[in-house]
Parts: sequence; C-alpha cells; structure tokens
Amino acid sequence: MSYAISAALQAGVYQTLYTNPTVSGLAGINVYDALPSGPLPDLYVSLGPDVAQDASDKTGRGAWHRFTVSVVSNTPGFAKAKDLAVAVCDALIDAQPTLSRGRIVGLYFDRATATRRDADEGRQIDLRFKARVEDI
Repeated sequence: MSYAISAALQAGVYQTLYTNPTVSGLAGINVYDALPSGPLPDLYVSLGPDVAQDASDKTGRGAWHRFTVSVVSNTPGFAKAKDLAVAVCDALIDAQPTLSRGRIVGLYFDRATATRRDADEGRQIDLRFKARVEDI
C-alpha cells in the first residue's frame, strides 16, 4: 500500500479545477482546498475527504483513492450548483492532472449526492471520484 501520492493527487485535482475555464467561469477563484475564514461566496467548490485502498502488485506500489469534491450554493434552487457540478465532472473525468509524484492511471466519476442545506436556502452537491494511481 502506498499513501505516498495522496498529497500530489490532491494538488493535481485542485490545480485542474482552479485553472479550468468553465469551472472558473462559474465559480471564479472560489475553488478551495481549505475554506477561508469569514463569509463564503454564494457559489464555490471545496475539496473534501478521501479514502485510499491498496492496489499494489508485483509491478509496483499503487492505490485507489476515492475523494469528494463538493459544490456549494448559498442560494435557493439547484440550477447554479448543478451547472458547476457538471463543469467539475467535465474537468476531472479522464483528466490527467500533473502530479509532483507518481501518476494517475485513471480518474473516474463514482457518484453524486445533492442535498438541501440551511433550512432549504442552500444546496450542496457532493461528487465522489475514484483515481487509480501508481507510485513510479
């Protein structure tokens, strides 16, 4: 098992989303690895938790990483959040983010959950992805 690529994968996913023109067209600079202090914008993307599972074999060390990217809207209705969630999916599915260590063998969409927040005013869409990585 190798968790060694976790930080590199997170940085690569963040960079891919932050620099994607469609994501930035909808969220602006509001793509976060850690939420800032103070008031949050009405629409933003936040990197969430991840789980890693061993995928090592006789050819080398590797892992499956399942990670969450959340799209949060502080306004009623799902339309804006869903538009941004689509952009996030389009940016990540089959993407090859540059990693500072290792490489991505594949990056796939796993599932999404859309929920209401804050007494029906806000919305959140949690997108779960899985990445197969190798430590080369």
